Amino acid sequence: MNADSALHPHPHAHVHALYRGHHGWLLGWLRGRLGNSFDAADLAQDTFLRILAAPDHTPEKQGDWQLREPRAYLTVVAKRLLANLYRRRSLEQAYLDALGAMPEPLAPSPEQQAIILETLQEIDAMLDGLAPAVRQAFLMAQLEGLGYAEIATRLGLSERTVKRYMAEAMAHCIVLVA
Repeated sequence: MNADSALHPHPHAHVHALYRGHHGWLLGWLRGRLGNSFDAADLAQDTFLRILAAPDHTPEKQGDWQLREPRAYLTVVAKRLLANLYRRRSLEQAYLDALGAMPEPLAPSPEQQAIILETLQEIDAMLDGLAPAVRQAFLMAQLEGLGYAEIATRLGLSERTVKRYMAEAMAHCIVLVA
């Protein structure tokens, strides 16, 4: 190590140390949850990629993770990715079930199916940042075509709250698309 590298360590040195010290453990933890080495390896990598992609001012990029519980932190990130995986698979299965119920002449081509599934996953990721009640109200309006009064009745909310939820959902979608 030269003097310059001692003064200016690699910008992601702390993440590399986290990876070296805990990747094997995380992989085993995920394998136990998934029962599948391939998915576990993908999610372990995605966990560290998520940390690497985090803004530079986050604690794990500054080395502060050493002061806390790195495995607890990795577990939180990995659990979120695991939930996303299960949700994506559930969405994909629901889409495949809907396709299976369609008469064959009306079913989209394999290329169209792939595009539709990718779009559904992008929409799901976009809606992931919303609170569950906000997401539910938004989906009821968009997918079922319900008005605010009907959504309010079904969810046991005031119409004013539904309007606020819809404004929040729309703002969230606009920010993500922009």
